[in-house]
Amino acid sequence: MPSETPAPDTAARSLAHWSEAGRREMEAFYALARLDYRLLAEALDYPELFRGVRDRAGGGEITLLDVACGSGKFPEALLEHTDLPALADDGLRVAYDLLDPAPFSLTEAAAVLRPPFQEAASHEVTMEDLDAGVGPFDVVWATHALYALQPGNVDAAAMRMLEALAPHGVLLLAQGTHDGHYLAFYRAFLEGVRGGEGTEYVSCEQVTDALRRAGAGDTHGVDVRRLSYEHVVQDDDREVLEGFLQRCAFDDTVSLEEMRAAPVLGDYLDACHDAEAGVHRFRQEVDLVLLTPTDGIPA
Repeated sequence: MPSETPAPDTAARSLAHWSEAGRREMEAFYALARLDYRLLAEALDYPELFRGVRDRAGGGEITLLDVACGSGKFPEALLEHTDLPALADDGLRVAYDLLDPAPFSLTEAAAVLRPPFQEAASHEVTMEDLDAGVGPFDVVWATHALYALQPGNVDAAAMRMLEALAPHGVLLLAQGTHDGHYLAFYRAFLEGVRGGEGTEYVSCEQVTDALRRAGAGDTHGVDVRRLSYEHVVQDDDREVLEGFLQRCAFDDTVSLEEMRAAPVLGDYLDACHDAEAGVHRFRQEVDLVLLTPTDGIPA
């Protein structure tokens, strides 16, 4: 009798879900996860950051690479929650390159760009496979972008990000930590639903360490800030709760009931359940890592 075909691993499932077929769970996910990007947008003085980059670049247009751009929720949050749009009136123009292996993501992210962001080139590729001739950029960022990166490719991706960064440029990384919900949930999912098989998500600590190994600390100041917060969803908002968790696992074949009944994962979800308040609370720990060649780190 033929053996059962194994479920696709993390990177393949992630790529498959960045598609029109995954829109329902994507929208349920962002009902909560827009908070991730709003908090990132509020964590730094981005107008000051961009003014500093423009000055070091000699004025005029600056260039930016958005690594694993997803659906563009980070630039969308910056346009909504910061004063960056006003800098367009001051002559700031950001030529915005999009990078993602999913064509769906390139299209989705391009649709949200507004001045001072101006769509430039699109790169349908992973960071580690970006052509050596692309760059350098004044700004490189990857925001909640590298979870499904193959662990064996972390060093190559980190090295390529640094290679793509101009000497005067700024690199920004934001990603969940080992102990935050995204990684803790997925470890429990793999253990309880997939029998321990599958590749865990990459943590911010792993990427930051890889950047240091690639020499980031030799050429840039490395500032790490921890953001701690919760995603809260009502128990009776089943569609959002299920869709959020399915997207956290990039797997819409496992229902909320099956997750609750699974070993390990069921215990994790029980620990996140505040029965008295009638909500689930998913604790996030996210590191915001800023690499800058200047002596001062923008506040």
